[in-house]
Amino acid sequence: MTEPIKYLSQPKFNNPALLVCWESDAGQLGEKVVDYLVHELEGKTVCEINLVDFFPLGGVTIEKDITLFPQSTFYFIPDRDIVVFYSTIPRYEWSKFFNLVMDVALETCNAREMFTIGGMVAMGAHTAPRESWATFNSPEIKRSLTYYQLSREMDYETPPGARPTLNSYLLWAAQQRGLHGATIWVPIPFYLVNNDDPAAQKKVLEFLNSRLYLRLNFARIDAEIMRQEERLARLSQEQPEIGRIIKKLEGNLALSETENETLIKEVEECLEKS
Repeated sequence: MTEPIKYLSQPKFNNPALLVCWESDAGQLGEKVVDYLVHELEGKTVCEINLVDFFPLGGVTIEKDITLFPQSTFYFIPDRDIVVFYSTIPRYEWSKFFNLVMDVALETCNAREMFTIGGMVAMGAHTAPRESWATFNSPEIKRSLTYYQLSREMDYETPPGARPTLNSYLLWAAQQRGLHGATIWVPIPFYLVNNDDPAAQKKVLEFLNSRLYLRLNFARIDAEIMRQEERLARLSQEQPEIGRIIKKLEGNLALSETENETLIKEVEECLEKS
């Protein structure tokens, strides 16, 4: 019988924070945040969740000639007191999957708190400062994060018959096991959802850097932000229609369906060429 969790190393943990990121998030948020943390801070693989019960393994997904395999991996960042979990979104057995995540977090790592991150589709322009807000699974962690001004005092209830979001479900699983947690949300301009959004990625990293004392160097991501801003500024100059559409977004004006489609198409082509 295959074990549900495959351990690859046994580091010593000191009540780390757990960060959960998802593959295929809007603006490549999860992928790039994990890449920045694991590579910049030399993260080490701790264990992997066996994927058989959670993902369809009967076929192969290929995107832009790259074969994509599901993954669910825990990394430990030495000297930074943080464990990072990066995973493909499970297709089946969410409850079982999240309980395995909690087993590793609590029984192996003895995690003290958990943060999940997520990108939200927004109708704003990329030229506006990125924001962040949060949902919490306990009053205690909400109070402990007051300094970061994440709360919007939002009231919401999942519509009848609808499924809760992945991160909401995970917060519930953590709450059931006594682990305080929060989901950090960052709005992603709708025309960057399928592309890279380094400004949104930096917003998440800034929060983690402050909360977890990571001592990050932002030089690489600052350079990525500057390159993208230059590309999009050049696109607006070379195509006045794109510049006009972005100006409408900056003025909080609604776009037509044609304007939406035009902006998405031209931005994607611009960033693919760069």
